Amino acid sequence: MEVFKRLLIVLVMFCASSTAFTQSKKVWLFQADYYFEKNNFPTALRLYKMVLDDSLGLSSRVIPYEAVISNQKLKEPKSSDDSTRTVSTEDYSYHQIAMCYRKSQDYERAYDAFVVSADRGAYPEDYYYVANSLMNLGKYEEAIKAYEKYIGMETASDELMKRSLEDMSGINNAIKATDKKDVYVTVSDTAVFNKGTSSFAVSYWGKEYDKVVFSSAREGNVILDPETQDATYLLDLYWSEKNGDSWDTPHNFGRPLNSSRHDASGCFDQGHAIFFTRWGDDNQRERYIYVAREIGMRFFESQKLDSVVNYPGFESINPFVTDDGKWLYYSSNRPGGEGGFDIWRIKLGENGQVEGFPENLGKPVNSEFDERAPFYHTGSKTLFFSSDGHKSFGGLDIFKSHYHVDAESFGVVKNMGKPINSSSDDSYFVADPDLTTGFISSTRGECSTCDSSFSSLCSYCYKIFDVKLPPLEFKISGYVYDMATDEILPNSTIEFKDISYQWEHFEVKTDENGYYEHELIPNLELFLRAGHKGYFADKAIVFTKGETDSRNYVQDFFLEKIPEGEITIEGIEYDFDKATLRPESKEILDRLIEFLELNNNLKIEIRSHTDERGSDTYNQKLSQARAQSVVDYLVEHGIPLERLVPKGYGESMPAEVPDHEGNVVTLTPAYIHSLQDEELQEEYHQRNRRTAFFVLEEH
Repeated sequence: MEVFKRLLIVLVMFCASSTAFTQSKKVWLFQADYYFEKNNFPTALRLYKMVLDDSLGLSSRVIPYEAVISNQKLKEPKSSDDSTRTVSTEDYSYHQIAMCYRKSQDYERAYDAFVVSADRGAYPEDYYYVANSLMNLGKYEEAIKAYEKYIGMETASDELMKRSLEDMSGINNAIKATDKKDVYVTVSDTAVFNKGTSSFAVSYWGKEYDKVVFSSAREGNVILDPETQDATYLLDLYWSEKNGDSWDTPHNFGRPLNSSRHDASGCFDQGHAIFFTRWGDDNQRERYIYVAREIGMRFFESQKLDSVVNYPGFESINPFVTDDGKWLYYSSNRPGGEGGFDIWRIKLGENGQVEGFPENLGKPVNSEFDERAPFYHTGSKTLFFSSDGHKSFGGLDIFKSHYHVDAESFGVVKNMGKPINSSSDDSYFVADPDLTTGFISSTRGECSTCDSSFSSLCSYCYKIFDVKLPPLEFKISGYVYDMATDEILPNSTIEFKDISYQWEHFEVKTDENGYYEHELIPNLELFLRAGHKGYFADKAIVFTKGETDSRNYVQDFFLEKIPEGEITIEGIEYDFDKATLRPESKEILDRLIEFLELNNNLKIEIRSHTDERGSDTYNQKLSQARAQSVVDYLVEHGIPLERLVPKGYGESMPAEVPDHEGNVVTLTPAYIHSLQDEELQEEYHQRNRRTAFFVLEEH
């Protein structure tokens, strides 16, 4: 009996401890999901592992890698997962552990974890993540095979199949891409920029581009409670000033600009304000843009921008102010975009205050994936940004898009290629006005400062890299041809005029083969005029301004031979029985003005003709007055009078036209009256009532 009582007590105690252990797992799972939702992936990871193995300890500290800083990879592609699927606690925990690694850009561990989770079979989409992890590790051939395996699965979702094809296109682009010549990407000075656990987001400060602001998590950062906070894992804003070819020891801006929360991704305007992103560890999804104003490097308390920018319930991050201080660009996952994080912009007033409402840049810049870290280069009118869409090489790549002023829109998106982009996450590109030096932030290479106490989540961290780009080189070449015969025209003249007046005007001659070539410089708006004796001139417009890559322009010219006879100016009409030009005639003469400005070496005779109706004297007087009206209009609009001769011919020079059989006939009164078709007669009378010009001289 005594033995039975002891066994009963042991059994009761075992059941009680088992129940408590089960309840603890439920609590841990609930807490893990809570922290995962808040983007606190290190804490979530520890808790998910505790669900599988309660011997692991609990840590609530957060590593401020870029995954946390700007919420990289928050917008996951839709998968086959749905609310009706039932999985075991173990299967769910294995999957979430892999997702924690993925969202922290620890792709080595993510790959291993997704392989385990995929083999368990509860989450078919994990086969996609296996392939994507391989892609982000630069193991392209293995990734292609893994993508093909996923696409061939019956359980593959439409969304992830589409994303797989997009990723495979990016891999093919990466395999074909080679490092651009004379482009160098090297780790920035560790003592200045990369001291600490994470550094990123450089932006230039000052009109001379001799100061920079950047974000860094390192010892000595601002904290309030040493017992609960670790400065090594808290981001502050720093600045450094250039000293010759190097950068001075960086300075922490200190309080009140830096707080006991994360302060990062800062950009000064041209006044006395810095815009930056701030958030706390309590909710990683509440990231908002703040502004702080200063006088003599003494900062006032920061102010959170209102809901026009910081849309409630969504994130607004990565602010950038254009050089002229007129626009604030930023990234947000607010409603109204293309999907995920998009690039937005809003106007700024003279004092740096936001005005109006933000506009989404739309396609082609924004995609259904994530776009962030905008940088607008004023000189080239080019937007640089990061995206994990647009068929990137893996993770985030840096792209560029030129702004077309006339169309008021951004053009085709281009990948900046290797070595600027890699299979890792590459972001935060900035450059000087000449586009020869700059910075990027990248997760390439392992994080050497990984703390052993975080061995369960030792992520690749962001580091700052120097970028050196070759000076832009431009050349233009081409041929000059006879428009009618396609024969080359040797010894033709090509005049170059820089509309922006940065370059002296000059001219070159074509050689015996009708060929020319010349070196150009950046930031030009060139007007080119090709001329040859006995020919009308041809023109072209060439811009090196706005180009961000070296380029060879090919520009041919086709010249029309000056005819021996007069050239009718079609459509010139006057008021009845008067010499007054009608409005529609002035529009036609405006085109003649452009022609004469281009052919500024010609002296012409403006001829006016009438039909036979009316006396010779009357017609002669009327035609002379009409020719004079045309000359007066041309002179009023800038054509020198010495280049123009008005001449009225009355009815003395009937027009010559082809008849229905192709024969050239002269529209004499006798010929017109011989026709039976009254409508045709009237048409020929109108042909005789014409205005024309005739080339008198070439200079």
